[in-house]
Amino acid sequence: MVNSIERDELGSASLTSVPLARVKRLVAAYVVVALGTLVALAVLAATAPHLATSEAWGHAVIVAVFAIVLPVRTRAALKGSPSGLRALTIIGCVLLVVNLVEAALPGVFPAWMRVEMLVIAAMMLTLAILSIRVRRNRQPVADDQTNDPR
Repeated sequence: MVNSIERDELGSASLTSVPLARVKRLVAAYVVVALGTLVALAVLAATAPHLATSEAWGHAVIVAVFAIVLPVRTRAALKGSPSGLRALTIIGCVLLVVNLVEAALPGVFPAWMRVEMLVIAAMMLTLAILSIRVRRNRQPVADDQTNDPR
């Protein structure tokens, strides 16, 4: 229907449900990239060990940890949690900066992993933009009104 309002997972009308739906898809894509990185490292460790360095494994493990944390915080944000939304914004910004810095370090990571880092940085930039947009457009919820004198 042309004039219908998007509905979030709880079924309530929400101006933020469209950007949050995009965030959900983006986080799912991040999980796929994280798991793909671990699989690629496992294959490379067996076939081309020089491309599966200890630094690459360290990066992949951290990426995998955030592949667990991000979906949990995304679920909280979809349920209307201001802290979940705040966590998405902070994690996205931190991962953006860290991946850009790591990709810029000369000779530390193999070239294929630098590409992976730039892909993740682009995803986290998008995540940060979407979550900031949601935070600006969102209606106040109960957690936000704790300091309200009424």
